[in-house]
Amino acid sequence: MPQSPKNQHKDDDSQKPPLVFDASVLRHQSNIPAQFIWPDHEKPCANAPEFQVPHIDLGSFLSDDPVAVNEASRLVGEACRKHGFFLVVNHGVNPKLIAQAHLYMDDFFELALSQKQRAQRKAGEHCGYASSFTGRFSTKLPWKETLSFRYSAEANSSTAVQDYLCNVMGENFKQFGKIYQEYCEAMSTLSLGIMELLGISLGVGKSHFKEFFEENESIMRLNYYPPCQKPDLTLGTGPHCDPTSLTILHQDQVGGLQVFVDDEWRAISPNFNAFVVNIGDTFMALSNGRYKSCLHRAVVNSHVTRKSLAFFLCPRNDKVVRPPSELVDSLSTRVYPDFTWPLLLEFTQKHYRADMNTLQVFSNWLQQKSG
Repeated sequence: MPQSPKNQHKDDDSQKPPLVFDASVLRHQSNIPAQFIWPDHEKPCANAPEFQVPHIDLGSFLSDDPVAVNEASRLVGEACRKHGFFLVVNHGVNPKLIAQAHLYMDDFFELALSQKQRAQRKAGEHCGYASSFTGRFSTKLPWKETLSFRYSAEANSSTAVQDYLCNVMGENFKQFGKIYQEYCEAMSTLSLGIMELLGISLGVGKSHFKEFFEENESIMRLNYYPPCQKPDLTLGTGPHCDPTSLTILHQDQVGGLQVFVDDEWRAISPNFNAFVVNIGDTFMALSNGRYKSCLHRAVVNSHVTRKSLAFFLCPRNDKVVRPPSELVDSLSTRVYPDFTWPLLLEFTQKHYRADMNTLQVFSNWLQQKSG
């Protein structure tokens, strides 16, 4: 049995008291714990230049106007081959729902730490509350808190988000759960529209990827980045590519998202009317490596909390991740082996801290494992 690769595994801290990320305390400290200080070559750069992100008009695309379809397909194909990152506008998601989803985050994250810990994420799990990654790692910790939960597009799962949140936090979180159930449903619908566009842009037709993801089993994550008195020493989220298929992100007006393009970090300005979309490792495999998983990170600031809503589209657990035959030929042989999403998820939860090399290391591990 091959050894599991460990790029940044949990260090032996048995002699040290466990570190606790209590945002209500740490946000005021002028000296931040060493575990949150990143190496010089990864520290945030001051005044990163703004990235002029391609804007995709999804409303025009979904109207089936041939000119709009061609233009959207051209723009998205160009972006995904180069860096895997674009914005969608005219997306049809109710702005009131988006505003509520941002607002309700405070109901959870402004609770006392002991109350948030009722939803504490268990070791090896990807759902629940995480105060930084203090339980998993002991170096290069991100300056953030997250609450993650599963979403299923299957018909019998129409209250799964609400049920989970009421179960871990109590019945007073029923409305909270209802808002995020509705938000996830809107994101699932939006992601299927984007999948139509990606299918056309790759030349496999608009239904191929849409059908593949129709019964998606996805992940919703609420990101909460408290102020840090030494924002130049740490990162809210370290450089990584998402192992999932597609990420649909809505950031508040604070800003902090950065994407690595043309060998430098570029800032993404907030735009309430747009969703930030990036390709993840699983879709890079589905496209046979033609579309790039996007390398990105988040920076923090010293004066105000930043919030973002991330919906990670994932295929149903039993779906085999394999590119369509149109993307495999004598010039484009298979780049990655077949796998299922739960196997890659387990790899990132138990064996490997997601970074820019996850898919390649995972592929090597799979091939070694199969002999």
